[in-house]
Amino acid sequence: MTEYERSAGDRDVLGVGVVGFGWMGQTHSRAYARLLQHYPRARLRPRLVAVADTDAGRRDMARTAYGFETAVHGWEQLIVREDVDVVSVCGPNYVHREIAVAAARAGKHLWVEKPAGRNLADTLEIAEAVRLAGVRSAVGFNYRNAPAVELAREIVASEELGTIETVSVSLLSDYAANPDGVLSWRFDPVLAGTGVLGDLASHGLDLARHVAGADTGEVVELVADQATFIAQRPAASGVVSHFATAAGGKLGPVGNEDHASALLRYESGARGLISTSRVAVGEQCSYGFEVRGDRGAVAWDFRRMGELRVCSGQGYQDAAWQVRFVGPQHGEYSVFQPGAGVAMGYDDLKVVEAERLVRSIAEKRAFGATIGDAVVTARLVHAIAESFAERRWVSL
Repeated sequence: MTEYERSAGDRDVLGVGVVGFGWMGQTHSRAYARLLQHYPRARLRPRLVAVADTDAGRRDMARTAYGFETAVHGWEQLIVREDVDVVSVCGPNYVHREIAVAAARAGKHLWVEKPAGRNLADTLEIAEAVRLAGVRSAVGFNYRNAPAVELAREIVASEELGTIETVSVSLLSDYAANPDGVLSWRFDPVLAGTGVLGDLASHGLDLARHVAGADTGEVVELVADQATFIAQRPAASGVVSHFATAAGGKLGPVGNEDHASALLRYESGARGLISTSRVAVGEQCSYGFEVRGDRGAVAWDFRRMGELRVCSGQGYQDAAWQVRFVGPQHGEYSVFQPGAGVAMGYDDLKVVEAERLVRSIAEKRAFGATIGDAVVTARLVHAIAESFAERRWVSL
């Protein structure tokens, strides 16, 4: 039995605080609550101590439906509690830096949703606060936790595909495709920073690095394009989700990008392509990648999360794709399902994320995506925006 794995009677409590109890705050809370159900030998037992949210209805839900002991209006009250050991920062981009930095300085471990701030400066400040405080961190790059993604990473590392030549990532969504979609904080660069770059491209850039980075190295140069296809939207009234609509309202300007793409050059000489959109009619969570080597390829689509398409071992021409279905032997699959063919879901990936943070805290070393990974993607997002603004290749 390792230091991390303890019997139920010898398990330490980990006090949890969640800031922002919208969809993502609720997702984090469920992940903490389910952790021991899937990882019963974990050393630490998450205890849902406190929620901070400005909405009274959400605070009531946190107590009555999720079992939090306390719900407060302001996050300042939460991070100073001695019974809170880890803080999930789940609010909009513009609160990430202030809350995460304050929590780290208060000695709290951090789970920060991507993109961990509005811009590179925000992300760097959070990372520095984490380093100086010596606390553990996690960032919400959950798609890397899918068992099929882990299988793809193993196949690439095994050199089954040969020398990696290209890495293509596509993240397309329709959540902002309706021109009557309200002008929420996501469309304001002061509040959100970038648009689809921080929201979706950050996931794609992390996926590419996680799956192929050991073979391709880091991105060393890129050139980018972007566009804002819906330039005006009806003004929001109060707190709204990014799926809300308001036909006929007063229009205001959209300040960040709807679409972005970039050509990437890696240290190894491999080439990359990322394409992402929040206004892609006909697409919902169309997130995936293709990694091609000189002897084969792998491809994955989040909408078919338990499948990995593989083409290898068939020569160079007339080779066909084959589908490999993941099962208990792949990644964290067996923690959730006993046999192949039973689907995993989005929330399961967040449980994996929570477990890796809790293990990091217990063992005092990093597991899973950390604030350091968020810094890498923030540098890439910054370079993409710079490339578009200056109409040139940018070196990293």
